[in-house]
Amino acid sequence: MQGRNHLKLLFWVTVVFTALLTAGCLLLPRGMTAVVVSDTFGTLLIVCAMLAFSWNARAAKGRVRWFWMLQAAGWALWLADQMVWDYWDLVIRRRLPDMYPADALLFLAGAPMVGGLLLRPHRQPSSRSIRFGLLDFLLLVLWWLDLYVSFVVCWQYPSPNVANYSRNFDLLSEAGSIVMIGVLLLFWRESPGAWKRFYAFFCGAAIFNAVAFFLINRALGQGLYYTGSTYDIIYCGSFAVYTVVALGGHGLTAIPETAGDESYGSRMANLAMMAVLSLPIIALAALLDPRLPHQASNFRVLVTLATIFLMAFLIFIQHRKLNRELSLTNVVLQEASLTDPLTGLRNRRYFSATIDADVGQALRSHADNHDRHTRDLVFYLIDADNFKEVNDEYGHDVGDTVLVEMARRLSSSVRHSDVLVRWGGEEFLIVSRYTDRAEAELLAQRVLSAVADTPFSLGPSGQTMRRTCSMGWAAFPWFPDDPRAVSYEEVLTIADRGLNRAKQAGKNCAVGMSPAKGNSPATTVARSHSSPLGIDVLAVAGPHSTIQS
Repeated sequence: MQGRNHLKLLFWVTVVFTALLTAGCLLLPRGMTAVVVSDTFGTLLIVCAMLAFSWNARAAKGRVRWFWMLQAAGWALWLADQMVWDYWDLVIRRRLPDMYPADALLFLAGAPMVGGLLLRPHRQPSSRSIRFGLLDFLLLVLWWLDLYVSFVVCWQYPSPNVANYSRNFDLLSEAGSIVMIGVLLLFWRESPGAWKRFYAFFCGAAIFNAVAFFLINRALGQGLYYTGSTYDIIYCGSFAVYTVVALGGHGLTAIPETAGDESYGSRMANLAMMAVLSLPIIALAALLDPRLPHQASNFRVLVTLATIFLMAFLIFIQHRKLNRELSLTNVVLQEASLTDPLTGLRNRRYFSATIDADVGQALRSHADNHDRHTRDLVFYLIDADNFKEVNDEYGHDVGDTVLVEMARRLSSSVRHSDVLVRWGGEEFLIVSRYTDRAEAELLAQRVLSAVADTPFSLGPSGQTMRRTCSMGWAAFPWFPDDPRAVSYEEVLTIADRGLNRAKQAGKNCAVGMSPAKGNSPATTVARSHSSPLGIDVLAVAGPHSTIQS
């Protein structure tokens, strides 16, 4: 409520200032009193416009805030130019020289205003649009400044020429107004609701100001203008119109960017590249134009080369950032391609990408006769028992929840050096690295306990269920004395046979496969729920099976 009161107060202050300025210009004769009234209230109207845009920036966020801030910055530059004008009128009491450094303030005031519009404030951009759009914005601002220095300042200092200076200054100012009006019309056409109305009024204010500026320039050229004349009513009245437009735009928020909006970013990028490519043409034209004085030609070439260097530096920085971003994106994509989206575990693609290194390490460890406790590679294939019943009775969402929880329990059972892979469906693979086949049964026991000991929650309903799994495992190399005799693919197949035997043995058990050595059997680990202490106990049970080498 307090903010609205401030806006209303600013509106009525603007109305009063406009009325007093109008009365002074119409009723007072030409003289110092009219000058004081015109300059004072003209300056105050610029202050009102700057305050209106600044107030909007306080209440806005994101790109909309930057839009209001850049508009306010433009009005601050306009105010600085007006104060120089006031100083000459009220203190020195002479007309401002035809070529004066403060003219740059008036021209530069349009740069942040147009720049704020090019941010396209009615659309909330994606992070990608922000990163790319900032470079394009800076390139266009540099190009615009280069035009001013090359075509206006060159006639002010290196080769003074009032006619060329005034003509080029007016042409660039009019071009800036045309660009602003064109952008406003484009955004008016594509924006909805409140933004559409705002752009329509903003465009009207820009046209009003451009016409007033044109009339004053023509009057100056014909010697008809003086401070306090009726021309000031139109010119300063445009400041009041801008203030009203800003007050009407208070509270506007950006609309999220859609896929179709990305074409605007492409157009901006194309304009920025055209601006960059135009600079060598400007420099070449300055060198080849025989009518251009030598001092002006050299100045224009040097300024253009400096601008090209700055633009190249910006593009270089952006290129480095894009390379880093591309590298990070590739890492993320590669990580995503190697990860199961449901459980977050590694997938078969990761296994295929890394298994050769693990196999090579195991082969080297056996060849070098490393410590037997860290030289084996053991494959454990795990399958959730009767998982189809879960999907059929509770649905696939509950089935996914059970798989995620099972993946979590398996992860807590393995070592950091081991790799847990979602092998497919309800099957998992553990690749136990740097281990000892003689201790493989211990990991199997941990896995069986982790899955079966604690009931699985079915979600917010509070229901639970008990689930079990079956396992088969085999160690690589299959023959420690001849590591290369059997490939790891064949060892995986043997582990799968162990899994099948565990299923045949009644499930909820693990079968380890090993080469036949006399009458030594493979180990079968089963679960028993008959402990007198009420604790699940792992026991060695049949059936006993061996794989003949």
